[in-house]
Amino acid sequence: MTAILSQMTDQHYAAFLETFNRNSDLVDFLMESFVLFKELIRKHVYPCDWMAMIMVQNRVFLRAINIYADTMNQKFLSDNNFEVQLWNNYFHLAVAFITQESLQLQHFSPTKRNKILAKYGDMRLLIGFAIRDIWYKLGNHKICFIPDMVGPILEMTLIPEEELRRATIPIFFDMITCEHEYSGNFHKFENEIIQKLDHEVEGGGGDEHYMQLLETILLDCAVEKHTLWPQIQHFVALVKGLLIRLLDYRTVMSDDSRNNRMSCTVNLLNFYKDINREGMYIRYLYKLRDLHLEGENYTEAAYTLLLHTRLLKWCDEMCTPQFELHGSQTQRQLKETLYDTIIDYFDKGKMWEEAITLCKELAEQYENELFDYELLSKRLEKQAKFYENIMKILRPKPDYFAVGFYGQGYPPFLRNKVFIHRGKEYERREDFQNHLMSQFPSSVRLNTTTMPGPDVQDSPLQYIQCFTVQPVLEIPPRLKNKPVPDQIINFYKSNYVQRFHYSRPVRKGPVDPNNEFVSMWIERTTFTTVYKLPGILRWFEASDIKHTTLSPLENAIETMESTNEKILAMINQYQSDTPLLGAGISLHGKRVTDDLRPFHERMEECFKQLKKKVEKEYGVRELPDLEERKSTRPRSMLRSYRQSVISNSSLQGTECGTPTRLHVDRDMPPESPVWPCALPHSSGSLSTNTGEDIVTVGDTDVRLRKSKKKKRGSMIFITEERERTATLDTKRLSKKQEFRSDTNLCSPEEGSVRLTNSRSLPAITGLSLSVVGSSEEVDSARARRDSKSVSVCLPSDRTANRRSKGVINLFFKTKSSKPEDAKHSDPAKKNSQHF
Repeated sequence: MTAILSQMTDQHYAAFLETFNRNSDLVDFLMESFVLFKELIRKHVYPCDWMAMIMVQNRVFLRAINIYADTMNQKFLSDNNFEVQLWNNYFHLAVAFITQESLQLQHFSPTKRNKILAKYGDMRLLIGFAIRDIWYKLGNHKICFIPDMVGPILEMTLIPEEELRRATIPIFFDMITCEHEYSGNFHKFENEIIQKLDHEVEGGGGDEHYMQLLETILLDCAVEKHTLWPQIQHFVALVKGLLIRLLDYRTVMSDDSRNNRMSCTVNLLNFYKDINREGMYIRYLYKLRDLHLEGENYTEAAYTLLLHTRLLKWCDEMCTPQFELHGSQTQRQLKETLYDTIIDYFDKGKMWEEAITLCKELAEQYENELFDYELLSKRLEKQAKFYENIMKILRPKPDYFAVGFYGQGYPPFLRNKVFIHRGKEYERREDFQNHLMSQFPSSVRLNTTTMPGPDVQDSPLQYIQCFTVQPVLEIPPRLKNKPVPDQIINFYKSNYVQRFHYSRPVRKGPVDPNNEFVSMWIERTTFTTVYKLPGILRWFEASDIKHTTLSPLENAIETMESTNEKILAMINQYQSDTPLLGAGISLHGKRVTDDLRPFHERMEECFKQLKKKVEKEYGVRELPDLEERKSTRPRSMLRSYRQSVISNSSLQGTECGTPTRLHVDRDMPPESPVWPCALPHSSGSLSTNTGEDIVTVGDTDVRLRKSKKKKRGSMIFITEERERTATLDTKRLSKKQEFRSDTNLCSPEEGSVRLTNSRSLPAITGLSLSVVGSSEEVDSARARRDSKSVSVCLPSDRTANRRSKGVINLFFKTKSSKPEDAKHSDPAKKNSQHF
């Protein structure tokens, strides 16, 4: 066919085309020819290195296409005979011809390019000029090709040939004018060119020169169109902003730096969100999700998918075809599916607080909308597991690093900007910095923490600055001034943070050898990121950087507050280790192997010395055998101790406050004023004031105060055996006081002890009371909840609370003595010990 067409002259073509008596037959022939040419251009018959044969075929096809185009101008351009599909096929064939790989001379060597130009010329220019001329001849029929022809014309203008670009870019302005005259706006053209531009630039088309040329030509064409000028300006700014981000994205996609690819992806999805292009926005959300999964950033992947769920509603409307992977389903189905995936990601990232929030939202749907109680039960079980994980599983705090990229050698999205990076678990600054330097091997590391001057920022080189910063805790309002376990509050110390501090000491004046704080000033830099961390990235730009100076007095106060907080945390952490250490050594002795027996004996000897010293200074606490502990309620792995707090609300109207009442054991006689409770065995006794009576109940001595103060309360410990025969004056026992015990653990040899009310001793608030023998799961769950409360005060309230309220965490064990001895005993000789 190529040989025959190459031998035909213009007269041959004319004689052949005249053989078609009807226009419909001619249209069919032309359309079939265009389809055949297009297929042969896309799929060459010859191997790609047979350049001579390919160029001969292109020259023959180009001549035939031009002759056919002239015939179409003569017979199918008027209003009566206009064939839309025929012209549409022509334009697609012409664009396929001009964009074929064999004509892209910029990819050839200079010698090969010169030979092709000398023998065949640049056939792209010939077909491009023909497309331009035919477009302007369409007249009122142009609107038929908008927006379908926007993509093909864009593909043609992206060819890196300036003469061709200057000839074809004005077609865009003509399309804008045509649509505006037809509908009053050019939204279809704008939407199409944004979508096609994203696809073409990602595929390798376009460059900065094209962006500048497009801006210049469109603005020059719009000078005389005063009514369109503001809209053209807005459109040009939109396309230019998109091209900048697309070119950055294409540049980093070939790099090894996954971080750079994520940054450019986020820039694009934020851009599409701002211009309300939902389909493109979702497209880049899933690209970002895939990048996070490659790096095992499950938390960030969850936050990324969460953005898609915010576009969906809990309704049964069908989803719009925005994302082809999800298929046909309702918004409720898609949102539920995404929630399940996101919850799994949060679970892997140990962000159980976020997973619980989503579980609650799903549970609301299952319970009140879908009435699917089976799914509700499974969801609640999973939610309960997340609560348990929060209290039992250790979550290491990640470090945060400030990273500055200075110098003109960086791309625009990094140049002279500071970012706060969230490190991975147990990642040190040295490791993070080495990994960072490997991504920018030509960069120079700055060893200072101050912001460099213009000489560095304007340098053509690359400079990196990296140092550790401290996150600023922002306690959620629902947790303020409430007793919150450490496991809960520690989460917020390194999550949901947006402000970060870096402090640098500065000496001003002479140094006082007796007080180093007198001349110690602090220069503090506060970084505020654009979003809270963690988020859809492991880093965010520091949009606001402020510098402040702390005086020596402010520095001293802050240092003391920080030290007090650390000491309190250590006290809470190690408060119950003496008994625990003994139980651990006992268990070790039962399972130790023979070769480690000498080591165990040495360990027991050291423990006896330690125990003797601790009991002498702090008193005695005991734990039951491990077998007995198995029968009691479960306790947190991280918190085998209890910290009690007297809040401001508990001090109103009473000296020590009133804790919450728990249910009375159902097996207890209704007339009995006491509750069954298992209490820890502890040494030491309670000292009493002058004017108190001593009441002996069984083996226990209890002093009763003669004072008439009714707001004070106390506890009397009575063994279960002696209680049956004891005859106390129940009128003196207050039934209005409520108690909570610390734990339900007791020594195996001791029976249950019962707790009754008295006015003699101060009440110990904040202790939880466990109901032994209760068969109700609600009571058991409530007891477990109450056994784990701990105090968290705001920094501003810490000192005041410590002075006014205090932290009370006492475990009592009364010493047995004879009643007559108790009556004559000296209160001053009794030790009031606690640990």
